[in-house]
This record gives sequence, structure tokens and C-alpha cells, in this order.
Amino acid sequence: MSQNKHVVIVDDHTMFRRGLAALVNLFPGYEVLFDAGNGKELIAQMDSHPVPDIVLLDISMPEMDGYSTASWLRDHHPGVKVLALSTMDAEVAIIKMIRHGAKGFILKDAEPAELKRAFDEVAAFGYFYNELITRKVISSINNLLDDHSPLSSLVKLSERELDFIRLACSEKSYQQIAREMFVSERTVDGYREALFKKLNVATRVGLVIYAVKNELVKL
Repeated sequence: MSQNKHVVIVDDHTMFRRGLAALVNLFPGYEVLFDAGNGKELIAQMDSHPVPDIVLLDISMPEMDGYSTASWLRDHHPGVKVLALSTMDAEVAIIKMIRHGAKGFILKDAEPAELKRAFDEVAAFGYFYNELITRKVISSINNLLDDHSPLSSLVKLSERELDFIRLACSEKSYQQIAREMFVSERTVDGYREALFKKLNVATRVGLVIYAVKNELVKL
């Protein structure tokens, strides 16, 4: 029996995903099971194939986009590692995909070597993040994955800090968060900077990863 990791590619551009499948099949240790044009097509094919190890998932697709598809995979096949594949590098898109279950984020113009590294790392460690995330956030991710790290046990947080974290894990802007918390934007800035220091993270994405790891938000 093949020891290859099974990969599925979901993207609405047929030529792109077929070319990507040909590339992935050249990677030692990986084999593409099938490809699909959107989430609905993926679901329709799941019963007739083995459950994949990795799903390379586009975000913007018709009928069923990457967010909804990632959520479906998380709920029905939690062992599948989702790698978001997109032309979008906005912080909100990254946060939203993490909230919906993605374990990594890679741009469509990445080099093949980076895609191979993404597969290797998500298969071995459960997560992959590249230059879209700062070095400090990568360090925080590694700490959060280490059960012996001080960050693996939740530090003491106030109710207001918890409220801020939950709102920060949404797609709301900091201005919208301030309105919802009935405080000034300057106060929200204070919460953000204090939490970055307390949790040893450097960006909003790092804060989201901490919240997900410690189950502060319901995904």
C-alpha cells in the first residue's frame, strides 16, 4: 500500500488546479487523489475516495467558498489538514480562514519549494505559516504547539481582555470593536498592546492563534 500523503486540490480555475496537481504529484511522498472546482464538488467526491491528509483550498470560489468548505471539513473530517491557497494576503482573510479551521496559508504565486515545505510542515507539525506571519508570531505558534511551553497553559486574563480577544477573532475592525465594547479606540489600542505583551505575540493573527489553541473562541 502506498505510504504517500493524499492531497486534494480545490480551486475554481480548472487549468490552474490541474497544473498544480501535476506539480504536487512530482513531490516525493505526496499524491493527488482528485481535484474539485468548489466545496460542493469536493463534498460530492469525498465518498468515492479515501479521506485525504491535506486539502489545498482556494478561498474565493462560486457556490461554496473556502471558508464554508474549511468549516465543513473541520466538522466532518477533523483529521484533514487544510492549507488555504489564495491571492489574498489581507490579515482579515488569514484570521477568517484560521477561524474556519485552516492550518496554514500560502499564496498562489509561491515557489514550488515553499508549497512542498508547507505540505511537510503541516503533515509533521499540524501548522504551516510563512512570511505572511512575522518571526515573532511563528515563535508564538511553535510555543503554543509545545505542551511544555508556559504559553500552553492560559495566562490570567480579565473579562474585558477576554471580550476583546473574542472580538479580535472576528472580521470586525478595531473601530467596530471599540463601538461594541463601548470604549474609545484608544482604549482598544491599549487592550491590544497589553495582550500582545502578555501573550508574547506580535500581531492580531498571533492573538487569534493563541485564542484558538486555548479554546477562548468557539469555531
